[in-house]
Amino acid sequence: MNTTTGRRLSFVTALSAIAIATLSAMPACTATNGGPVDSEELVGAPELTGDNEEAISSNYPVGTILKSTTNVNLRKGASTNHSVLHVVPEGAQVTLVESSPTNGFYKVKHNGTTGWSFGKYYTVVEEPGGGDAPVTGARDEAITRAKAGKGFSYWWGHGRWKPEGVTAATAGSCSGSCPDCSHSGSYGADCSGYVAKIWQVPSSNSSLTTDSHPYSTANFNKDGALWSTVSRGSLKPADALVYNTNGAGHIILYTGGDGWNQMYAYECKGCSAGCVYGLRTASSSYHGIRRAGW
Repeated sequence: MNTTTGRRLSFVTALSAIAIATLSAMPACTATNGGPVDSEELVGAPELTGDNEEAISSNYPVGTILKSTTNVNLRKGASTNHSVLHVVPEGAQVTLVESSPTNGFYKVKHNGTTGWSFGKYYTVVEEPGGGDAPVTGARDEAITRAKAGKGFSYWWGHGRWKPEGVTAATAGSCSGSCPDCSHSGSYGADCSGYVAKIWQVPSSNSSLTTDSHPYSTANFNKDGALWSTVSRGSLKPADALVYNTNGAGHIILYTGGDGWNQMYAYECKGCSAGCVYGLRTASSSYHGIRRAGW
């Protein structure tokens, strides 16, 4: 090998050594722009099939506590097309962020992360009531009475409905603008007649089928022997929210949700709406009241 060839080989060897040293010094994962390479998408738990008789499937109050029945994915959106944020372990509890599901997925929060998870893999642990005490039997019975009144007509100055619930023949109807409204039928209630019957105040007001209207919102708006004010932040199911300003007022029966924002309530809403149940808000004019003994 001549001198020129030897010099060329030495130069190539030196370049190779420099290249190897440079590659060895580079970070293990870099992108072409010098930033870190994104990790692979989290695979998550298998999407199982089969029935779960206790699985959730309808609307629940915001703040409801759910428990996972298996390892379940928390996703970025309301379908399996969305990537997995993390896996909620079996038996873990999550908090409902939105009341209504989308494609069977509920928006929930787990360990500070908010995402979407399939309702089939959850059961209800506790619906919010704004307090630590459980719902008592008296409260359950009151809500049962409220449910029975749903669907009946608005009847100004009255309170009466069938314990077995409404039918087309018993619903009744209201027309006009109350108090100058007209009613047909034998059953129905206005807002205060409805709550008084649900609460069974006074104690003689215990028969759903006996027409009575012992109190107005003007009465409910003031504390008395049979009810007293509670903060909206401590509302429990079967408490009420009431206001009365310059002779105009309304009262609703609270069942769950945020006492300051969205909440579920039973109410005899007005002539056109009748006695209904649903998600609503309540202005700052309302204050909470609780039946004595509850």
